[in-house]
Amino acid sequence: MDITKISNFDNERHPKRIAEPRMKMRMKPELLASLNNLDDGCLMHILSFLSPIPDRYNTALVCHRWRYLACHPRLWLRVDRFVKDLTKPGVYPSIEAAVSAARPGDTILIGAGGNHRVSNIQIKKPLCLIGGGEIPDETTLVCSRGSDSALELLSTCKLANLTVKAELGCCLLHRSGRLTIDGCVLQCETNPLDHLSCPIVSTAGNEEDILSHVEVKEAVVEKIKGHSVSVLQTRIEGGAKAVSTSGDLVLQRVRVMYSKAYLYFWFDVDHE
Repeated sequence: MDITKISNFDNERHPKRIAEPRMKMRMKPELLASLNNLDDGCLMHILSFLSPIPDRYNTALVCHRWRYLACHPRLWLRVDRFVKDLTKPGVYPSIEAAVSAARPGDTILIGAGGNHRVSNIQIKKPLCLIGGGEIPDETTLVCSRGSDSALELLSTCKLANLTVKAELGCCLLHRSGRLTIDGCVLQCETNPLDHLSCPIVSTAGNEEDILSHVEVKEAVVEKIKGHSVSVLQTRIEGGAKAVSTSGDLVLQRVRVMYSKAYLYFWFDVDHE
């Protein structure tokens, strides 16, 4: 909104505030710069503060320039299994390659369509992984037999709009940090092997793991407080139970929504 319009709106609501000195201090309209008058670096910096989905994604619809900036590799990386030009910046043929190249805080947009094969991919830096489809079923990560997990998370991460399937083992192995799972589908092997599968396994807060990383008691307490798993509007299918913990985190604040074909879960795995 134009600054002049904001000032006029404020004066209409509070007419007593109008004073001659203040009127003289108003900026001239020609000095007001719109967003399109900013250079690419400034505009890209502003776009970086938007949530990747849907806000930043929607800005790509404004014009060709905004599309270029909103999809720039500096803002997020893309996984495209069908990419032919491997020299194209910010585009990778696999999730493992994108995770390896990503910087802490990056967002990885995983292309929809087909299955992305994953196996024990360790994520040791803060990242956000988002499915590129309109619904999570359109972007599927498949973990084959013989793997402990599809993704092993050792840092603060967010997964959104993704389907993760595990034939055996678990979909997500949470080791440490704050994990957020938002609008996803987690699927495990059904009977007769469901006792060998679990959508989410958390070992965070395990005393042996923590003591191997830190020695100071105060640091141990701070590290423990940093562990949690938040599940929002996520469909969980198969497995003997939704969550298994071997550390000191416990299931809390469970909420379930019934639909015609599925159950959607909201819950936290945190300290009591």
